Amino acid sequence: MTTEVKATNVVWHDGEVSRTDRYRILGQKGATLWFTGLSGSGKSTVAVALEKELAKRGRLCYRLDGDNIRLGINKNLGFSAEDRTENIRRIGEIAKLFVDTGVLALTSFISPYRADRDSARALHEQAGMEFIEVYVDCPLGEAEKRDPKGLYKKARAGEIKNFTGISDPYEAPEQPELVLKTAEMSLDEEVAAVIALLEKRGILLAV
Repeated sequence: MTTEVKATNVVWHDGEVSRTDRYRILGQKGATLWFTGLSGSGKSTVAVALEKELAKRGRLCYRLDGDNIRLGINKNLGFSAEDRTENIRRIGEIAKLFVDTGVLALTSFISPYRADRDSARALHEQAGMEFIEVYVDCPLGEAEKRDPKGLYKKARAGEIKNFTGISDPYEAPEQPELVLKTAEMSLDEEVAAVIALLEKRGILLAV
């Protein structure tokens, strides 16, 4: 899908409070943690647990979850390749606004296409913002075995079209900042790995 630019003669207006000012107020840096993986891989599970741990540490964060977003701002989008691209484009823009305020944005989306994830990364990096891609790596067989919503069963039966891993492809990240092998790691180990990376990158340091 090519996003048609309908608004013309518009420019970004900076206010008198800078991103650095907002980071200082919160005592933290903003960043997007982009969890990607198959349906049932554990993206939402680790994001929920991470959000809880970060809150315990006094860090302001917010989860942008696939179903939650599709219930609201993206409820007019389906699951075609074009709609998936637009879904991720909008999420990238939303996450970028959270980061600009100093919030840690935890996004949990299949986001199956590498080009779409790369676009979300570029959007952040062009603005000098942190973007951390976390590949929630789970074998298809294991994800299908979990099948918490019964979606794989329906996809196998032909009841769901354009289902990632069955009738649509998933393009795994080539150079993610972090890989979580959820079939081999405990949830606590996954959260600890993300926290360790945030600390290593200086994101959890007081500003």
